[in-house]
Amino acid sequence: MSHAAVSPVLVIHGGAGVIKRDMTPAKEKAVRAAMTLALQNGYAQLKAGKPALDAVTAAITVLEDDPNFNAGKGAVFTHDGKNELDAAIMDGNTLGAGSVADVHRVKNPILLARAVMEHSPHVMLAGEGAEEFAKEQGITLVDPSYFRTEERWQQLQKALKEDAAKQPHADVDTAKHFGTVGAVALDAEGHLAAGTSTGGMTDKRWGRIGDSPIIGAGTYANSGCAVSGTGWGEYYIRTVAAHEICMMVTQMRVPLKRAAAQVINEEIPSMGGNGGAIALDADGHIAIPFNTDGMYRGWIGADGVPHVAIYGDEDDGIAEPPAPADSTAQP
Repeated sequence: MSHAAVSPVLVIHGGAGVIKRDMTPAKEKAVRAAMTLALQNGYAQLKAGKPALDAVTAAITVLEDDPNFNAGKGAVFTHDGKNELDAAIMDGNTLGAGSVADVHRVKNPILLARAVMEHSPHVMLAGEGAEEFAKEQGITLVDPSYFRTEERWQQLQKALKEDAAKQPHADVDTAKHFGTVGAVALDAEGHLAAGTSTGGMTDKRWGRIGDSPIIGAGTYANSGCAVSGTGWGEYYIRTVAAHEICMMVTQMRVPLKRAAAQVINEEIPSMGGNGGAIALDADGHIAIPFNTDGMYRGWIGADGVPHVAIYGDEDDGIAEPPAPADSTAQP
C-alpha cells in the first residue's frame, strides 16, 4: 500500500480511569499542559522527518517526567512502599521490540526499552539486570527517592487501610489498576510505532507485572496498526489485546475503530476488566476507545494543532484523514 498521501500523526494517552470529581482545576490545567507539550515534542520529530519511534519516545518522556501521570516521576507505590517501573516500545516497520520490567532507578524507562530493542539481542529485561544494562548504555539512573510524590504516597496509605478493612480474598479494587502513559505514531514514510510506560498498580505485590511491557498485550505495532493500552492489565494480557486489535485490522480488514472498540469495549468488559487504548493505522485513522469515566488522551495531525481531552463526555475532535488514492475510506 502506498503511503504517499498520508500525513504524520501522533496519538497519546495518559491513562484511563479519570474520575471528574477527583480533579482540581489546578491539576486539570497541569495535565492538559503536559499532554499538549508531549504532543508538540513528539510531532516536532515527525515534522522533521524523523521516524515514528522518535516521536513515541519524545512524547512519552514528557509524560514520564511529569508527576501527574503514573509513569516515571509520578509512578505509584507498591504494597512495600517501592516504585516498580515497566515500559515497552515496538517498531511496526521491522517488528523490532524492547521492554523493561521491575526497574527502580531508571528515570525514563521508555528510553531503556528502546535501548533493549536497538542495542541488545533480547526483547525484555527485568530488575537488576535491566538496570545493569541501563548503566552500560548510559541511560540516566536516579535515586529511588526521585519517584516519590506525596500524592502517590497518600494513595498507597489509603489502599493499605482498605486492605486492612477487607476480608481475605475480597474483590480486587479496580481503581488501583489505572494509570499508564503511551503513544502511537505514523511517520512521513508511512511507518508506525507504539510505546507504553507505567508505574503499575497501587499496592501491587509479589513483583506483579502488568500488560504495558508485554509485547502484544499492552503494546504492539506492525506495518498496518499500532496500539498502546491502559487499564486492568491482567485482562489485556489474557486477551493479548493490542495484538488482537492489530490482527483484526491487518489480517481481517476490520476498520480500526470497530476492531479497537470490539476488544476494549466488548471483549475485555465481558470478562470483568475495563480500561482504554489508543490505536492508529497506516492510513492515519485514529481510535481512542475507553469504558471508564474518562481517559487522558490527545492527538495531533496535519494541521499541527494539539487536541487534548480528559472526560468521557468531551469531544476528541478526531477528523478522518482523506482516503489515499489507491484505497477507499474506512467506514
